[in-house]
Amino acid sequence: RCLTVKKEERLVNKLKRLLKRLRAPRYLHHFGPKTYEFYEHLQALIIRAVCKLSYAGVKKLLDSLGIRCPSKSALHYTMQRISSAFWQKMLEITSSGIHYLIALDSTGFSRVNPSYHYLRRINGAMPKIPVKLSCTFDTKKKKFCAAKISVLPRHDIKDAKYLIKKTNPKIVVADKAYDANSLHKYCNENNIEAHIPIREYGKSKHNNFSARRKASKHFRLRTYHRRELVESGNSALKRKYGSSVSSRSARMIRAELYLRLNCNNLFLKIIEI
Repeated sequence: RCLTVKKEERLVNKLKRLLKRLRAPRYLHHFGPKTYEFYEHLQALIIRAVCKLSYAGVKKLLDSLGIRCPSKSALHYTMQRISSAFWQKMLEITSSGIHYLIALDSTGFSRVNPSYHYLRRINGAMPKIPVKLSCTFDTKKKKFCAAKISVLPRHDIKDAKYLIKKTNPKIVVADKAYDANSLHKYCNENNIEAHIPIREYGKSKHNNFSARRKASKHFRLRTYHRRELVESGNSALKRKYGSSVSSRSARMIRAELYLRLNCNNLFLKIIEI
């Protein structure tokens, strides 16, 4: 019981300091009844993500433990109201700001989670994976630095510049999907080393080398193998918080995935203390 109370106090204090750095208001609604503070909403949402519960389930759990918790409709409204910019800023703070070597990768999440027992009723075909998560991962701190979420199919290279700009690293490692001349030019202009294996399109027709061919001359295999850590991070994220999303709208799907990324960073920080 004493250990549980200490962990609870550690999480509450961490959330209060985090919201203070984010300059978040004490109460989410300016004209509301002000019964619950913002940190109490966020605490319930984090526990919901970690325990893989519904809004009604986390309300029932916290009430049984004697912890103050808003209603299930209030939690759903809070989740819907928080913007992507807030989640991005929270992700930046929980990842500790400064990064040296990052890995760039993407993964997919299913919109539904069907039971294998009933797959015959849908012709034995697994549902498609339209939700795509592109992220940068700090290979030393084992934390997610920035993310871009799309609910429609999208090529990896479209979000690469945005993610690198949000992270501002010294070295970037990525797979062949990110081997684009425009990305190498951006990295050269910003003094960023890019270790990306070159795709073979055949022999070059021109004598002058492109930016991607120049970068291949300085490619280091040992540095590139740091990219495997982002795949481990994506795997751990799905194993801990699930490989599917329960939300329907694009706004709620983004909020749900951003919350999972922040939970991963936040609990790693709590373990370090």
